[in-house]
Amino acid sequence: MFRAEVRFYLELAPVVGLRVPVCYRAEEGDYGTHLVLEDLSAWKPGADPTVTAKLLADMHARWEGRVPGQWPWLRPAGAAADLVQELFDRTWPGLSARDDLTPRVRELGDQLVGRVVAAEREAADAGRLTLVHGDASMRNLRSSSDGEVVFLDWEDVAAAPGVTDLSWLLLSSVEEERWDAVIAAYGATPGLVEVLPAAVVQGLLTLADAPVGSDEATGWVGRLESAHRWLRAA
Repeated sequence: MFRAEVRFYLELAPVVGLRVPVCYRAEEGDYGTHLVLEDLSAWKPGADPTVTAKLLADMHARWEGRVPGQWPWLRPAGAAADLVQELFDRTWPGLSARDDLTPRVRELGDQLVGRVVAAEREAADAGRLTLVHGDASMRNLRSSSDGEVVFLDWEDVAAAPGVTDLSWLLLSSVEEERWDAVIAAYGATPGLVEVLPAAVVQGLLTLADAPVGSDEATGWVGRLESAHRWLRAA
């Protein structure tokens, strides 16, 4: 992951088509990796999700069908799915027993036990490959005072269908009442139904690390409820 981020700044950042931190040094060697990036601590955390969706859509359109041949080192869609399934199947029994899960969220998790590899495969086949950020959540975005949006933390950069980024943006950061607006801002979304279950797996694993009853946990449960309703309606 860290080598991928160094390579991103060396090879992709100059042409990616999004605002990213200015890179002053990017190195890798036997000692590990070394990045020196622009200080954006004065920028506001997060961004408008509709603006974010449009920026992601533009990047995905720019690189659709061009990525694997140019940057073969990019992580492929569905990488390490067997390890994710092992982790999920081991985590779910304890997570499903939490008293802050709703019946619908528990239903989502039950349906994914033993099916993570299949869900990852369906997500990987949900559309043409393009460049994806891999963790397009509000925690990895900053906004300037004039509304410019910068995308941070490119260690999960990958070659995957573009709706992979949209699904994680929705599930990690967008409340239900804004899902339709964010999806509309992104544009055409064939494959979104196919990638959402894989995003739900990551969402449930993230929820497992949040204290029971915390604001963070409540937010995740609410957005997972949104995913359940959207999948049922699709």
